[in-house]
Amino acid sequence: MKSLVVARDPGILGATPVFVGTRVPVRNLLDCLEGGYTIDEFLEDFPTVKKEQVLAFLEDTKADLELAVTA
Repeated sequence: MKSLVVARDPGILGATPVFVGTRVPVRNLLDCLEGGYTIDEFLEDFPTVKKEQVLAFLEDTKADLELAVTA
């Protein structure tokens, strides 16, 4: 699912992972959450990102982490 939510393209920010259809790096979300922002505050600051993208990214990341921990 991440490939539908996150893209890497050499022509967009040097292949930095970004939310599909935007130039917003996924790292921005992680930095905002780490800094105490809510998802809604992140979305206010980055209106080109859809809430569904953020939630799908977090769910996929959670699933990846669960797989890594059980492996």
